[in-house]
Amino acid sequence: MATTTFEAVRAEALFVSNLQCSQAPKSDEIRAAVASTLRRIGIKGCAAQVAGEFGDHPDTAVARMAWALALVRSTYPARRNAPRSVRLLARSA
Repeated sequence: MATTTFEAVRAEALFVSNLQCSQAPKSDEIRAAVASTLRRIGIKGCAAQVAGEFGDHPDTAVARMAWALALVRSTYPARRNAPRSVRLLARSA
């Protein structure tokens, strides 16, 4: 399954948040953690911290990113249909 930009940004934010795998967070906790982390350090800050963790601790970073991505995908389900404007744009190309 391909990862969208939104999924990647949310997964990075969850990855660097204070939530832990052992907490088994609920959807509302995941959404709150993603939003507060993005407000606090932004997209670039999340990406920088993720890169640092992959450089310093690659084994644990892989497991944490898999966890974060799985939770993001279950918390923010993908849209089945593209917005009308996107469909019209695709047809005109």
